[in-house]
Amino acid sequence: MNYELFIAKRIITGKKYKNSISSPIIKIAVTAIALGIIIMLIAVATATGLQTKIRDKMAGFKGHVQIVNYDNNNSDVSTTPINIEQDFYPEFNSIEGIKNVQIFANKVGILRTETDFEGIVFKGVSSDYDWTFFKEYLVAGILPNFDKPRTKDVLLSQTIVNRLQLKLNDTISATFLKTRSSKIPSIKKYVITGIYNSGFAQFDKNMMIGDIREVQNLNKWTENQVGGFEVVLNSFDDIDEKGEEIYSEIGATLNSKTILDMYPTVFEWIKLFDNNVWVIIAIMILVAGINMITALLVLILERVQMIGILKALGSTNTSIRKVFLYNASYLILKGLFWGNAIGLSIIGIQHFFGVITLNPETYYVSIMPVYISLKAIILLNLGTLLMCFLMLIIPSYIITKINPSKSIKFA
Repeated sequence: MNYELFIAKRIITGKKYKNSISSPIIKIAVTAIALGIIIMLIAVATATGLQTKIRDKMAGFKGHVQIVNYDNNNSDVSTTPINIEQDFYPEFNSIEGIKNVQIFANKVGILRTETDFEGIVFKGVSSDYDWTFFKEYLVAGILPNFDKPRTKDVLLSQTIVNRLQLKLNDTISATFLKTRSSKIPSIKKYVITGIYNSGFAQFDKNMMIGDIREVQNLNKWTENQVGGFEVVLNSFDDIDEKGEEIYSEIGATLNSKTILDMYPTVFEWIKLFDNNVWVIIAIMILVAGINMITALLVLILERVQMIGILKALGSTNTSIRKVFLYNASYLILKGLFWGNAIGLSIIGIQHFFGVITLNPETYYVSIMPVYISLKAIILLNLGTLLMCFLMLIIPSYIITKINPSKSIKFA
């Protein structure tokens, strides 16, 4: 029988314990633990949610890796075509972990109405395009159908539709400049068959998705000439490794870049979230630990007579310290229980109802995304329990300073 645990249980369940002078201090310590784990859970969930959502949106618009001609000079516009007949297309068999390889070609143009105009990047794609991303953010209509010999269907963002006061199934006029300034601009008409709203203002404000054959026609390219290839990976975590492998497998005249290379400032910004989270976790654990140390010291001082009696009966300092450490561990677990219950409830409410909104111009999302894995929850709880417990070991040594004869004398 573990008599230290038995005594600790009796102390916890005793009426005197609940009505003691230390009761308010204990409640404050438990509350500090609960608040700490709530803040840590929310910090991890929001930081991970933002990072995941932003990088998924960028991959949805650009793919994880783009293979283009060196002559494009990092431009969003496809200037020099690439032959579609490549060893890695339509499947990148030499590298594992690749979900899809899809062709694209971009052309800058202007959408005009009777009263207004808007600059756009017409992204031409084909039947091999992975529509998973746009299916999630489609707010009206349907996705363009590229099974026809040629289609005028386009997918337009809600941002552009609202600015130009358009609606679903409207026919729009688009003007595209020729490669030579002396040539007359091309004017084409397209039908808005679908409207999307990704909340990523950087792309929503100018991206129009349509048939790659339209871009090929505008650029006077053949059907075997494309602007580039987008490689979609199974896992974003492998992007650096797969990016290097892809670069080594493609031809010498081609260049490949990951979205990390194309948009370094965005990814450097979201990396800062990790630093903020670690600072928050450190502060919360420190505050919770200090409150638990205070509660432990009060518990010890309140039971000096009991400690003296246990010492007189032959208990060692180590055994008596275990009694109070068991007691403190119970308080930590109680705080963790309520903290997890409240924190995960808040995360669940945000996930399902989107209570907190953000400015998409700043954060690239309109609703605060939250995501937290079971692994993160377990590590946060175990880390908090372990760190608080370790912080209590040194203060518990005060028990060794209590003299049995003096403490019992005033019992």
